[in-house]
Amino acid sequence: MVPTMKLYNLGKVPWDDSQLIYHALADLGREGLILLSPASPYVCIGFHQNAEQEVDLAFCRRNGIPVFRREVGGGAVYLDGGQLFFQLVLHADNPLIPATKEAFYRKFLEPVVGAYRRLGIAAEYKPINDVMAGARKISGSGVGEIGPGVVFVGNLIVDFDYELMARVLKVPDEKFRDKVHKTLVENLSTLRRELGDAAAAAWTEERLDALLIEAFANLLGAFEPAVLDPELRSRVDALRPLMLSDSWLLQRRGRGAGRDIRIRAGLHLLHRVHKARGGLLRADYGLKEGRFSGVSISGDFFCYPPDAIRRFEAGLEGRRPQDVREVLRDFSARQALEIPGVDEDDWAVLLA
Repeated sequence: MVPTMKLYNLGKVPWDDSQLIYHALADLGREGLILLSPASPYVCIGFHQNAEQEVDLAFCRRNGIPVFRREVGGGAVYLDGGQLFFQLVLHADNPLIPATKEAFYRKFLEPVVGAYRRLGIAAEYKPINDVMAGARKISGSGVGEIGPGVVFVGNLIVDFDYELMARVLKVPDEKFRDKVHKTLVENLSTLRRELGDAAAAAWTEERLDALLIEAFANLLGAFEPAVLDPELRSRVDALRPLMLSDSWLLQRRGRGAGRDIRIRAGLHLLHRVHKARGGLLRADYGLKEGRFSGVSISGDFFCYPPDAIRRFEAGLEGRRPQDVREVLRDFSARQALEIPGVDEDDWAVLLA
């Protein structure tokens, strides 16, 4: 007989508990669905990221915003009580787990898609791990392996502070920060935005939790209500000193120069830096479904004629990174372009 899945419906919890509880449950080798939201804001980075590269740690310290490294991949995100978290912990050998991560997301995001549709939002699953309302992402999720368990975490986004999300990220300059903010607003949605203030307000946290419980029960079966028992609380408390330490947060991972901010599936904002013989090249651009969008090139190089670089940017619009050499050759064949000390290989490296 398959044991009944435990349900930890915890409501508002301290910000650090909102991450530590699922780590502890997985570490103990126990299964369960956790529903909660943080009582105060914080920033959470992916396991493989470099905190000093991804997050403006000085700004966060000045404003009392904690930063946490989770044992699940993905990107840096600002989290607060406007988001309701679902955290599903399964044994690694649970027969419900599909063979591939994409199949996992497709299967376990179906309850989330269903919950949004019950709210009147025409949500759709978009590979690999997004839920979309039209062209805008409305739920983020991730899967990680922690101890003997597989953890699936995600959220219902009731409301979102776009400005603060753009502010906590480490960016090369304020122009790029403005671009991040604008792109977030255009490509990330919320329950409040989709339904309007009055309709969204009617969906209290308790009602949304009940909706998620029903949706996940269709996939996992009936739940058995559970509480934070002494063993689970003890493991949470044991993990806290390590996972809140600077040595855990500041371990160096990720890339060196450059930034890659994932907005949603198929849309990234990138900042790239490359030192050519003729000077430092910088590029800020979007990759939308694998194609250039809004390319802006700057640096301390010399370009003749001066406005040729703007026309080169325009020529990249809608093309793919692998097309850079072709675009450059076509451009040079049609009009003069001279950038001393910068050749085709430099552009290929910068825009790869």
